[in-house]
Amino acid sequence: MTFQPLPLADPDASHSPARFHAELRREDLTAQRSTRRLVISPKYGSGPREVEVRYLWCGAPDAPTLIVQGGISADRDVTALDGHAAPGWWQALVGSGAAIDLQRWRVLAIDWLTADELGAGSVSSEDQADALAALLRALGIPQAHAFIGSSYGAMVALAFAARHPRCVDRLVLLAGAHRPHPLSTAQRSVQRGIVRLGQASGQADEALALARQLAITTYRGSGEFGRRFAGGPEWRDERFHFPVEDYLEHQGRRFVERFDADRFLALSESIDLHDVKPEQIPTPATLIGFPSDRLVPLADLCELQRRLHGPATLEVIESPYGHDAFLKEPEQLAPLLREALA
Repeated sequence: MTFQPLPLADPDASHSPARFHAELRREDLTAQRSTRRLVISPKYGSGPREVEVRYLWCGAPDAPTLIVQGGISADRDVTALDGHAAPGWWQALVGSGAAIDLQRWRVLAIDWLTADELGAGSVSSEDQADALAALLRALGIPQAHAFIGSSYGAMVALAFAARHPRCVDRLVLLAGAHRPHPLSTAQRSVQRGIVRLGQASGQADEALALARQLAITTYRGSGEFGRRFAGGPEWRDERFHFPVEDYLEHQGRRFVERFDADRFLALSESIDLHDVKPEQIPTPATLIGFPSDRLVPLADLCELQRRLHGPATLEVIESPYGHDAFLKEPEQLAPLLREALA
């Protein structure tokens, strides 16, 4: 499709959802897929740094803006307005008439920054938050109506609200907390060790694929694996192959096609460096968790809800999909998202 630039928002104009919702719904959605050069001060850097921030801003031209960010493997392409384009990573929930209705809102999303892009030793969730705040200013958006973050995106949303509380009206946090669970850090540490070993031995792609396979085993719930891969092994290529292996190998190959080892190392580490004090966050929040999620235990979201300075509710969704439930349960998530944005 041809992306039409959106006009910069008038800082004096009202961004009230009530004002916008009172107007007639329109069909002329627009999208801006572009890059801005912005200045931020990386947490692990040596001072201010100019960085290129790649973003998508799409929806009804004069609608209130929602920030929407996903996990470390998600990009700015949350949705695709062109039916011939590849679907976005949250296409089922972001679109015309969807739970995040582009007739009522416009969505802003960025590609995650890496340590190399920041000229820093590591990249933090605070750096991503500062880049988003700088982008809001550059686009003339005084305040986002909501920051909807899933997984790493939820961590960045918390960092954003702690550092830029006046820039967002509410938070919607799915499968993400104020700090990583130590067991999840242990699992990611092993994955990073595999990738570093592969880089040192000249097998970076093979190692990245293997690390992704290990990661997949932590994203999904035990129930799903038990249901899908309960069959016996097959003798093939001079060894036994178990039903789950083909699936994991496929996931590893797909990941290598669109990701590189250094980017994975930077963003995986960024998850484990994340640490936000909930007491510093006044923004109203809706938390959504999944009992089958082994990376972000429900107990961590209960603690986050108790400690947040602002009002917070916790919604619990039963799903066999574990941490990936935020991607796999659009029908259960849709009414919760609509209610949180109302």
